[in-house]
Amino acid sequence: MIEILRADLAANGDDIHRKQFIYVSSGVLDAGSSHASILPATLKAVRSIAWLLETSPQDPKLIPMAKKPRNAKVDYAVYLLVRIIVCWVQMFPIRMALGYGHALAWLAYHVDKRHREVARENLRNAFPVRCADPKECDRLVRASYRHFLTVLIEIACIPRRIHLHNWRSWIDVYQYEKVVMPILGDRPVLVITAHFGNWEIAGYVTGVVGLQTYAIARVLDNPYLHRFMMKFRERTGQTILSKTGDFEKIVGVLEAGGAIATLGDQDAGPKGLFVNFFNRPASTHKAVALLGLQYDAVMVIAGIPRIGSPMKHRWEIVDSIDPRDYAGKRGTAVKAITERFTTAIEEMVRRYPEQYFWMHRRWKSQAPPEKNANAATREVLTPQENPT
Repeated sequence: MIEILRADLAANGDDIHRKQFIYVSSGVLDAGSSHASILPATLKAVRSIAWLLETSPQDPKLIPMAKKPRNAKVDYAVYLLVRIIVCWVQMFPIRMALGYGHALAWLAYHVDKRHREVARENLRNAFPVRCADPKECDRLVRASYRHFLTVLIEIACIPRRIHLHNWRSWIDVYQYEKVVMPILGDRPVLVITAHFGNWEIAGYVTGVVGLQTYAIARVLDNPYLHRFMMKFRERTGQTILSKTGDFEKIVGVLEAGGAIATLGDQDAGPKGLFVNFFNRPASTHKAVALLGLQYDAVMVIAGIPRIGSPMKHRWEIVDSIDPRDYAGKRGTAVKAITERFTTAIEEMVRRYPEQYFWMHRRWKSQAPPEKNANAATREVLTPQENPT
């Protein structure tokens, strides 16, 4: 089982997106809450919640060699341009900065034809009725670009705007007890999210309240941007873990009763487990379900959609999966759990379709039907087999 989990986490490195682990602060409980009295005794039990993002490993030794020689001058020029843009954005009031983000989204929509067409195709398949109207489909594509550029502008503004005394002004923690109370319990927790809303704000705010953070990383090709992003993500206490070298530490968090979150909407390649996402088979990593079953971890599906401007978000819990409900069903549990959290992600995206990253190729991998007929049974019953 461990080898299956290790292989599923490490496979298809180019397709694995950033993963960032964050602790959930007990500060989300109001002072008047009926649960507030348990906080002093349980604060030490809060180990780790994770939100997944695209980051990179902290240890330079873990950074792999680039596939092709890189031009250091070009890399540094790109880095300087990014730094100038970030400084420029931080100079302006937040609403004005977001306005510039909308202008950049307009430009990206017209220049980036390849991703524009990917988004259009994805939306046509996901919302065939709505996208039967070309104007409505185009509106959703533009809104997706606008959301993504807004996220980037918000990331640049976070360090100047969010601190310990005002974080509640930016995050509305909705139904927080559904995630906080399991974390305060004695069982491990897996938080499953997606390329949805603004994942960075959750990680940053959790660090702001004083709890340690962890991240599983994908290295950035540009070493200067890598160091810049590492500095940003670690400034409130995050620690970056390698997705290829720190598997034992991930397991250790779960064995200690901690909470780890991961992206549940990543393409897992042709050897992944195919489940329906918007009525289309999508290759999905098995590690989430396998970890939940192996370590008796409660799985919480959550997202952070934007609910207002400027930069107002809500932490929403869509579903909670207890692996004990699948006791005695080991042969089908992996697929059933994967289908369930994928359906929950779809429900979340359907409510805020413009806040999903439609430009990424979620359905790019396909496999012969016979390959997946008994996939879940084989992966659980024969753990020595490497499914990825």
